[in-house]
Order: sequence, then structure tokens, then C-alpha cells
Amino acid sequence: MNKWLAGFTYKIDMEWWMFALAGVLTVLVALLTVSFQSIKAALMNPVKSLRSE
Repeated sequence: MNKWLAGFTYKIDMEWWMFALAGVLTVLVALLTVSFQSIKAALMNPVKSLRSE
């Protein structure tokens, strides 16, 4: 695999922090999304939901 990859003209070095940053950003976006939806559901009036069903 290393010989095959060495044949490419353009190469970049992937550092460990790039993967860590991507993971942290993914967890942050997921946390913000779940938090926003949870707060929105908690503040919603349950009577309106029951009336429409």
C-alpha cells in the first residue's frame, strides 16, 4: 500500500489533530442540534399539540 501511495504526485500529511478536530466538531454540532430540539420541545405548549391530533 505504501508503494502504491508513494507513486502519486500530490501528497499531504494527515496529522492526528485533524481527525480529533473533525470528531470534536461533529460531537459539538450533534450536541447543539439535540439541545436546540430539546429546549424547543420543552417550551412548546402541549395543548396545541394535543388539539391538532
